[in-house]
Amino acid sequence: MSNAWKIYMLAVISFLVGTSEFIIAGILDKVAADAGVSVSAAGQLITVFSLAYAFGTPILMAVTARVERRKLLIYALAVFAVGNGIAVLLPGFGFLMASRVVLALSTGVFVVTALTVAAKLAPPEKQGSAIATLVMGFSTSLIIGVPLGRVAAAAYDWKFIFAGIGLLGLVAILLILFTIPRTEGEEPVPIGRQLALLKQPKIVVALLVTFFWIGGYSIANTYLSPYLLNVSGLSEQGVSAGLFAFGIASLIGSKLGGFSTDKWGVPRTLVIGMLLHAVALVLISVAGQQSAAVIFPLLMLWSFAAWSSGPTQQYNLISLAPEASGIMLSLNTSMLQLAMAAGAGLGGVAVEQLSLPSITWIGAAGVTIAAATAVASFRLSGSGVRKKAAEEKLLDLGA
Repeated sequence: MSNAWKIYMLAVISFLVGTSEFIIAGILDKVAADAGVSVSAAGQLITVFSLAYAFGTPILMAVTARVERRKLLIYALAVFAVGNGIAVLLPGFGFLMASRVVLALSTGVFVVTALTVAAKLAPPEKQGSAIATLVMGFSTSLIIGVPLGRVAAAAYDWKFIFAGIGLLGLVAILLILFTIPRTEGEEPVPIGRQLALLKQPKIVVALLVTFFWIGGYSIANTYLSPYLLNVSGLSEQGVSAGLFAFGIASLIGSKLGGFSTDKWGVPRTLVIGMLLHAVALVLISVAGQQSAAVIFPLLMLWSFAAWSSGPTQQYNLISLAPEASGIMLSLNTSMLQLAMAAGAGLGGVAVEQLSLPSITWIGAAGVTIAAATAVASFRLSGSGVRKKAAEEKLLDLGA
C-alpha cells in the first residue's frame, strides 16, 4: 500500500503546528488587551518564539539525532500540547511567554523530524515531492491558519484557539502512533559542520538577504491586524477578509516566483520581487487610511511580492552549496526565524517610540536593503554559472 496518505497526514499535522506559530500575528491586539499589555509588548511573543526556534531547534535535533523517529514525533507533539495548555490554563503574560518558548521548540523538532520521516516513507524518486508536501503543509498555516484564527477569536475567546490546537495535537499523537512505522535515528550532523559553511563570504551575504527580506516583512506583518484596525479603519470582518486575501496572494506569489526563477533567472526575479515588495509597503503607508477598495489590492500586492522571493531565495542558497543543500536550508530556516524575531522586536520599538503607521516605512527600508544585498551577493558569487548545479535540487524541493 502506498505511503502517500501518511505523508499527507504529516503535512496536515505540520499545518497544525505551523498555525501555533503564525496565529499570534492575527490576534495580537486581542492577546494584548486580555493580558493587559501594549500591542508592542505583545509583539515580543513573536520575537521569543522565533529566537527559541532558531537557536533551540538545531541543538535539540543534534541531541535527539539517535532517537527513533516515530517516538520523537510523539514526544514533540506531547510537549506541543503542553505548550498550548500553558497558554490556556496559566494566567499572566509571563506564562504566555513561556508557552511560546515551549511551542517553538516542539514545533521545530516536529517539523524537521517529519521532513526526514516523509522522505523515508516516499520511494527514492519521489522524496523531493514528499518534502515539498510537508513544507506546503507548514506554509499553508500562514495562508489559512491565521485568518481562520482571527475569525475564531472574533467569535470566541482567543484562548479557545490554543485549546483547540492543543487537543488536536493529542489526536495527532494517536494518529502517528498507529500509522507511522518505526524509523531509526541517524548520526547527528555536528553543529560545527553546519556552521562551517558560514566561513564562506558568499554564503554569509546570501543569508543576509534572507535576514533583511524577512526582517522588513516581519516589522510590518507582526502588527498587521492592529494596523488594519486602527490606521486603515477596517472592521473586524474587514480585517479577517484582508488576512484571507493576504494569504491567497502569498500562495500565488510563491508559485509565480518559482516560475519566474526558471524563466528569467534568480537575480532578476529576486531583486525585482524585493523592490516591488518595498514599493507595496510604501503604497500602503501612503494610502493606508483609504477605503477597503484601496487597501485590499495593496495588501495582496505586498503579500504577492513578498512571497515571490521564497522559492527563488531557496534556489539561490542551494546553488551556492548543492553538495550541502540540507544544511543550507537549515541555516536559512534559522536565519528566517532570527529575522522574524528582529523584525517583531524592531517593530515593537517603532510602535512604542514612533507610531503604528511607521512600521510600513521601516519595513520598506529593510526590504530595500535586502534588494541591495542581493545585488552584492550575485556579484560576489557569480550566479550565472550556478544554475545548472542547483536545478535538480530546486525541482526536488517542489519550489
